[in-house]
Amino acid sequence: QVQLVESGGGSVQAGGSLRLSCEASGYKSRHNCMGWFRQAPGKEREGVGGVYIDGGSPVYADSVKGRFTISQDNVNGTVYLQMNSLKPEDTAMYYCAAKSPCWSVSLVPAYFNYWSQGSQVTVSS
Repeated sequence: QVQLVESGGGSVQAGGSLRLSCEASGYKSRHNCMGWFRQAPGKEREGVGGVYIDGGSPVYADSVKGRFTISQDNVNGTVYLQMNSLKPEDTAMYYCAAKSPCWSVSLVPAYFNYWSQGSQVTVSS
């Protein structure tokens, strides 16, 4: 059973930055993917970015390209989402999710089988 512990989030003004962390444990496969998603009130959950663990280049949704960056710390099994130049429309609950086993990244929520508890990100204008 894969477990995901997410941390970070909070409230910032537009133009500010935040970083989310997602520590994963319990992988039984060597091939895994991690995705970041967000869901604003009254809207569907949408993919923000994703990465193949331990070797892939991240992919991003058009809405966050150039502002958000996914990175990995392979020693402690943590994936980070660095969010810069935040906008009010980035306000949402953010989740990390894992797909295991996995050989290619997707930004479709239904593709992932393990989810974190979520963190609120609020950006004020």
